[in-house]
Amino acid sequence: MRIIRLACMLIFAGLAAQADQREDYLDMARRGWSYELRTTMIGRDMAIPVRINGRDMAGAALCVVGEKPHAETRAVLNAFRGLIGEVYGKPLPMRFAGATAQGCGAGRVVLLRLYSGRPPNRALSADVAWMNSAFGLGLPRGRDYAAMSPAMAQTFFGHLGQVTHIMVKQPGPSTPGNLERKFYRSILVEELYQSFTFGMDVLKFDRDARFVSKLQEFPVNMGRMPWSSRGFMRAILGSNPVGLCRFDVFMLHAVAQSPGAETTAPEFIDFIDANYERLDASSAESFADARFAPLMDPKCAADRTVR
Repeated sequence: MRIIRLACMLIFAGLAAQADQREDYLDMARRGWSYELRTTMIGRDMAIPVRINGRDMAGAALCVVGEKPHAETRAVLNAFRGLIGEVYGKPLPMRFAGATAQGCGAGRVVLLRLYSGRPPNRALSADVAWMNSAFGLGLPRGRDYAAMSPAMAQTFFGHLGQVTHIMVKQPGPSTPGNLERKFYRSILVEELYQSFTFGMDVLKFDRDARFVSKLQEFPVNMGRMPWSSRGFMRAILGSNPVGLCRFDVFMLHAVAQSPGAETTAPEFIDFIDANYERLDASSAESFADARFAPLMDPKCAADRTVR
């Protein structure tokens, strides 16, 4: 009887843990995806419609400009391309187009500018000017743009289609140490993931609570620390997980499979709730796949199940 009673207790505890995880996932999905756009670039043509749906990224191409990918960068890019191909059922082709964006073409493209030294603000401004012309973004002409962080991304909606621009700092020519590898991996994974899912940052204030998502960020004060300093890198790495959590892979599957017109609509959360078990099984398989290991952070993904 004692053995039977213990087995029943373990079963009930496991079911409770699964229910807790489900609620955690639904809560994080609401906080990261159910949002309204309240601001836009000053001077933008407001007649251009904006429709947020990560599934629209299926079939896009990744066009790298600026510096050629460092070996560490390439490892992340190849793993991400594999994950996107697995989840969306369509490959994510990648090519290097040289110093300028003009060679990327005006199809469904994600433009990734890589740099390792000072932020290439002049090249960033040239990228935006080219996208403005090629995609009919309706932005004021002749404006200069500057990097506000070592990694930044934005999707632009135009009369002639949408285009995503990512600019990320990568390691220099020398071999990076462990801290540098983690830092550059972390910022690249985050920008790629958010660009392909349209998930928003979620502030996290409780240091004792475990991370559920790469989207969560603990506020840190970095003052005027240089982006290449070890203090800055440690601060960034301490603000959120190094890679994707199991939840993030779950949401990637949800975005790819949702039949809704927009992933910011309440119907998207309803879809996740109704298909939770299937999405959870898919995410478990993808998260454990060794091909995608450079993207993942197992430390933030420990499920609360009885061991």
